[in-house]
Amino acid sequence: MPTISVVSILVLLLAAIGATVAVGVSKENKEGNPGYESRTKGNMTRLTLFYVVTGILAVIAVVFFVTTR
Repeated sequence: MPTISVVSILVLLLAAIGATVAVGVSKENKEGNPGYESRTKGNMTRLTLFYVVTGILAVIAVVFFVTTR
């Protein structure tokens, strides 16, 4: 049962990362905000940091849930 929880969280995390990257590099996004291209490195760095922190917190939450159950 705990394996399903971990896999579910990882799948959700990967889907969110993929969706964010897809929006970030989309043609519509670049046309709608021409300045985005010049700030891509900073934006991607912040998003990556956000996902790393979220992933770590999710793993901690799952471990806590599994060990206290």
